[in-house]
Amino acid sequence: MKLPRRQFLRLAAAAAPVPTLPRAVFAQSAAATWPNRVVRLIVGFPPGGGADAAARIAANRLSEIWGQQVVVENKGGAGGNIAHDTAAHAAPDGYTMLFSPSSLPIMPMLYASLNYDPMADLVPISLLGKYPNLLVVSQTSPMRALKDFLDNAKANPGKVTFATPGIGTTPHLTAELFKQMAKLDLTHVPYRGVAAGAMSDLMTNRIDSMFNTTGSLLQAVRSGQVRGLAQSAAERSPLAPELPTFAEAGVPGFNVSSWYGLFVAAKTPREIVAKMHDSVATMLQEPAIKSRYEVLGVEAASATPDQLTAIMRAEVELWGPIVKAANIKGE
Repeated sequence: MKLPRRQFLRLAAAAAPVPTLPRAVFAQSAAATWPNRVVRLIVGFPPGGGADAAARIAANRLSEIWGQQVVVENKGGAGGNIAHDTAAHAAPDGYTMLFSPSSLPIMPMLYASLNYDPMADLVPISLLGKYPNLLVVSQTSPMRALKDFLDNAKANPGKVTFATPGIGTTPHLTAELFKQMAKLDLTHVPYRGVAAGAMSDLMTNRIDSMFNTTGSLLQAVRSGQVRGLAQSAAERSPLAPELPTFAEAGVPGFNVSSWYGLFVAAKTPREIVAKMHDSVATMLQEPAIKSRYEVLGVEAASATPDQLTAIMRAEVELWGPIVKAANIKGE
């Protein structure tokens, strides 16, 4: 049966492909309206520690800048991998961010089977800040300086214990480098974070020492809860000048600095990543934000996505030999 011309034209028009806008136009449109709902910030450590505190500073201020709530979600465990995996497999729309320390790029060295590639499945937004790691003991410990710690460890190989927030975290790797350079045999006791029993066990001498971030330990040192023995950077941090470096206190050449950064899933539109980066960079220039990070011993500092990618590659080069030599395996 032959269709009337008018009906034929209507059906032909309905079957014709709908014109599509270029992808770039869609991305620009998405960036213009982003964010229009709640943004999640995934943190791979429990509440109460330095990473959580640093993440909440960023989340609170970005909530104000963006006019949408940024909600911190703590997903501790597996050295941060639960959080990493969640962010890597989130929708690439800018509504799920990852807050991570500098251990992120070396995860494939530590875990044989990961469901994500930190360099391919996550895109950097910006650096947030840099900080040293600290070695501390309880106030009742007989070890009052790093020399005492070194002497005790050498006299009692394998018996001196140290806590960290988990296998493969930057404090753990810092400790492994310290063991290697000082030629020590120490026993690692990993925790899920400072608030997961590590601090109480240190203060009651169930463990002998702890390696952790300034954010987790600096205020505890200053309040007299614990005694700081050394900080890991090459020079004393201007934010913690009272603590000697490992290099000046007995381990020449020791130099480790760590960082915090923000990431989103790969394939997030570049325009949204750029908008996020610009907001973070602006935030980190604010004196009030710098001051809040200084309390944690963190020097606020931004970096472009490309710069942070280069920093991540440098972490792989630094820690690869240490991970291999110490045969560190994630659990």
